[in-house]
Amino acid sequence: MIYLDNAATTRIKPEVRAAMEPFLDVDFGNPSSLHAAGRKARRALEDARETIAGRLGGDPKEFVFTSGATESNTLAIVGIAEALRSRGDHLITTTIEHPSVLETFSRLERQGFKVTRIPVDAEGLVDPARVAAAVTPMTVLISVMTVNNEVGSLQPIAAIRKAAPGVVLHTDAAQAVGKVPVSVRDADLVTFSAHKIHGPKGAGGLWIRKGTPLSPQFVGGGQEFERRAGTENVAGAVGLATAVKLAAPGRIEQLRERLREGLPAGRPAGSPDRRAPHVLNVSFEGVDGEAVILALDAAGVCVSSGSACASGSTKPSHVLTAMGMPSDAVKSSVRFSLSEMTTDAEIDGALAAVTRVVERLRRISPVTR
Repeated sequence: MIYLDNAATTRIKPEVRAAMEPFLDVDFGNPSSLHAAGRKARRALEDARETIAGRLGGDPKEFVFTSGATESNTLAIVGIAEALRSRGDHLITTTIEHPSVLETFSRLERQGFKVTRIPVDAEGLVDPARVAAAVTPMTVLISVMTVNNEVGSLQPIAAIRKAAPGVVLHTDAAQAVGKVPVSVRDADLVTFSAHKIHGPKGAGGLWIRKGTPLSPQFVGGGQEFERRAGTENVAGAVGLATAVKLAAPGRIEQLRERLREGLPAGRPAGSPDRRAPHVLNVSFEGVDGEAVILALDAAGVCVSSGSACASGSTKPSHVLTAMGMPSDAVKSSVRFSLSEMTTDAEIDGALAAVTRVVERLRRISPVTR
């Protein structure tokens, strides 16, 4: 199998698995327990917190462990909206966010909040000036992802914060951590996830700047500084911290460019300059993207058409549509996503398979005949 769908999930690293294993059977204590087994689990949890803080630049006590990016996004967005509703009911996001963000904003809208969705340009980039222009005295939250999961556009988070001071800023950095430099100090809340960087599924986190008001969404215990109740997933936290520590993008960009240059004629989407190194979205004129994906799957190559959370949907990509791409280009798009474990041999095999598949589909397509 040639796996080029790493924006959906990644293979766990052997070192990550090894770090997690003791906390699955030998050191399985509850970190809230006072006995020796509990204290050992607590120490592992706090060590993991310190490792992440050392890499991302925050205070360990500002990191809250969650079950993943979707929960972190919900905690950040709903938590701020609820905590600050007495100050205002206006929220700002963009048209290209992950479904876990967009659908959370839609839910809040149904509850009476007012939501402004900032458009993006043809490269999938957000203009900080447009964000600033949308701010009103009732605005309590801005949420803009750091790296778009479908096209890899790298958003100017620090510039957005500077353009809209005084408003809480959340960024979903699940596709950024381990791929591009990330400093949690550029925002007030930062989402991250383990399984995007060769860690385990079901483990993630949210950095919450000290002093930021937040209404917890899970209650019933004092865990995670009373931000997120529930017995902590110690093995998952250790796996996340180990994955963050080991993350090294290395040759991803070089491999992506070799892939881009070797593909049959297509239209790349996203910014050529402001982009993460691991995502390449290409529209192959005259062929259906889903047909390409299924044919490549039969050939042993795993790629996708966009967000894994929207798989099975017949709707066109909301990201490419928001970027103003023609509908035929949207329908012919395919996302290739690499990781630091991607090999030269995988790129060579993928190029050969994609060339065969696209040329065959173009020959039989009524659009190109």
